[in-house]
Amino acid sequence: MSNDSGRRNLRMPTNDEMFAVVTEHLGGNHVRIRCEDGETRLGRIPGRMKFRTWINEDDIVLAEPWDWQDEKANIEWRYKGQDADQLRSEGHIDSLTA
Repeated sequence: MSNDSGRRNLRMPTNDEMFAVVTEHLGGNHVRIRCEDGETRLGRIPGRMKFRTWINEDDIVLAEPWDWQDEKANIEWRYKGQDADQLRSEGHIDSLTA
């Protein structure tokens, strides 16, 4: 089956998740992220992603803020470059600049 439009089905945020852009890599499994709600949070890369998925500055990610500490969040997903471009063209991440 051919896909002429080039559009891919991407993972979208659930109720608890939001789009964010990585602004700084702090070392280890921590990054500084700017979320779509305007908050800057400390993002934690979970062990399941730590060695399999490289997260760099200016990457678009899905973040899930902690319930008990709003200034921290877990990184749930990283979008590749062409996936981030698709999200921008569809208007999902207009508030984030990367």
